[in-house]
Amino acid sequence: MALLLRPFLLILLTAVAAQAQEEPPAIPDLSPQLQAPAEEPAAPAPVVPSQDPAETGPVLPPPSDTAPEPPAPAAADPAGSLEAPASAAADPTGSPEAQAGAAPEADPAQGPTADEPALGLPPVPIPHDLTPWGMFEAAHWVVQAVMIVLAAASFVTWTVLLFKLVEIAIARRRLASTAGTVRGSATLDEAVQRLSGRRDPAAFMARAAFEELQRSDAALDLAGTAGLKERVRSILERVEAQAGERLRRGIGLLATIGSVGPFVGLFGTVWGIMNAFIGISQSQTTNLAVVAPGIAEALLATGLGLVAAIPAVVIYNHFVRSIASWRLSLADAGAAVERMLSRDLDFRTAGRL
Repeated sequence: MALLLRPFLLILLTAVAAQAQEEPPAIPDLSPQLQAPAEEPAAPAPVVPSQDPAETGPVLPPPSDTAPEPPAPAAADPAGSLEAPASAAADPTGSPEAQAGAAPEADPAQGPTADEPALGLPPVPIPHDLTPWGMFEAAHWVVQAVMIVLAAASFVTWTVLLFKLVEIAIARRRLASTAGTVRGSATLDEAVQRLSGRRDPAAFMARAAFEELQRSDAALDLAGTAGLKERVRSILERVEAQAGERLRRGIGLLATIGSVGPFVGLFGTVWGIMNAFIGISQSQTTNLAVVAPGIAEALLATGLGLVAAIPAVVIYNHFVRSIASWRLSLADAGAAVERMLSRDLDFRTAGRL
């Protein structure tokens, strides 16, 4: 009987050994921790029922739309479970789904990459050039009129500068020559003869004093010389005032330009900024490339106002000082004529005595 049961026991032990080889003891799965992201837990491996490989064939994983799960570790060798991911990553013939799942994702916080176009609106082109002439052409007609007026004022300033420099230089030279002649003459009659033909204010003073002396000659013996000296002094003061006023002609424009120019430019700036804000409201954008040209055009008017006003003020002050110095020299020449007249009167009274 024991001999008859021995073959059946051998067959049963063989089946149990084969089943033990097909279902090894469970070991910890380390491959999901190496391949899966840190923030996603690894999915458990599917449990395959123990079947005879010869009858069922190879077991295929179920289809899935998501990224493929890491392969199940080999049952026989625990070390093989650690080498399987490396061999799978080195295999260039992997499935397209696996390659797509392994591709790195771009971080939106880092901004667009070099191969990716920049997001947002395209750059707004500047509507016109920002040169002074371009801004003048693009400005409002009121601002253009203000700029033209300021440019004309600046031209007037430099024109007055050239003419008055020449005029004051000529007046200084003539006054210096006439004053030297008056100081070098012994009598008023001699000074008038030497100054004949000259038309400068100092020469006119000498001739006016000599004419008044001739007109008052008949009354000097009875009325005295006090009245004559007062009349000559009055004539000399009026000649000096008229000559100074004539020389100041034209510099009043400089004073006007220097005082009004900044306000005219400010008017153009206010008008231009007002139009710029109207354009901003119509375009419904605050982009600097759209807002800046209108404001630049408005500020150009203020710049032209300062360009016209600052030189006008400086030139005006220079001419005021130059004319004051010239009038002082003319007053010295008039005083020399008055002293010469007083000397002639004294010699005449002494000669009669």
